[in-house]
Amino acid sequence: MTVTGRRAVLGAVLALISLPVVLVLIDAVSFRVANRSNGSLVSAGRTREYLLYVPPSYDRTKATPLVISMHGAGGWPVQQRDLSRWNQLADAAGAIVVYPSAAAGRGPRVWHVDDGPGLMRDVRFIADLIDTLEARYTIDPARIYANGISNGGGMTFVLSCTLSDRIAAFGTVAAAQTLPWSWCRDRRPAPLVAFHGTADPDIPYNGGASWLAPDSFPNVLAWTKNWSRRNGCAATPVDFRVAADVTRREYTGCAGGAAVVLYTLADGGHTWPGGERMPEWFVGRTSRSISATNIMWAFFRDHPLGRK
Repeated sequence: MTVTGRRAVLGAVLALISLPVVLVLIDAVSFRVANRSNGSLVSAGRTREYLLYVPPSYDRTKATPLVISMHGAGGWPVQQRDLSRWNQLADAAGAIVVYPSAAAGRGPRVWHVDDGPGLMRDVRFIADLIDTLEARYTIDPARIYANGISNGGGMTFVLSCTLSDRIAAFGTVAAAQTLPWSWCRDRRPAPLVAFHGTADPDIPYNGGASWLAPDSFPNVLAWTKNWSRRNGCAATPVDFRVAADVTRREYTGCAGGAAVVLYTLADGGHTWPGGERMPEWFVGRTSRSISATNIMWAFFRDHPLGRK
């Protein structure tokens, strides 16, 4: 083989060796582009990001509802958008949806739902986010709602205890509650609609520890009962079977009409009912019997801030 031929072969080999690296870089760039946020603001001296969706039907002359939807630990705004499918509902309902991002640090993005300094920074971020969007869009102050999954559900509880004067109603899916109930000092009734699977491998329905965290999570039924007491509801709930795998528990007679509703998904996993399917081997089964997003919206619509 000539010198030129050997050089050509060597070049081809080097190209093949470097090809996987190039593909990885392309994938990394593509992922970054597809999953980047489209807004940011400075809160408590830090730059915080969010993903905003304004439906084509938005009319600046009309007061528009705002839905705040929060990702779980290790997640990000685009993931929460695709998981929950709030954008599709926003198109039908004419609501603005924002997906805030937990602060990025050395580890994964996590909402600081513990009794540390990061907690109030996260609360301040959500308050500043509401201020920012109210300054740019015609947001209806009586129809601002918050929801989240897992760690984002824990942050939803925090907001119910810190921003109940601004957020009308709350929704949680497979919520990771890592603060004791006694931490919540706000006794204003806060409407809640929650969803939790009985086979959730991450946040056990009956409470206790999991591989996700060594700390013990509360029993879901007991936690919901505590929320009903906060809202001054009647002691005995009303149970109703919605589907073969779904039971609805509602606490009625609550102060200011601030109902508390829990949807229990039999054999349901750490998933968003009716949302994007996730690997069943990892998070468990996703119920297709109901849509958590649709049910949340109906609940939110019935609980504007003025009802409290």
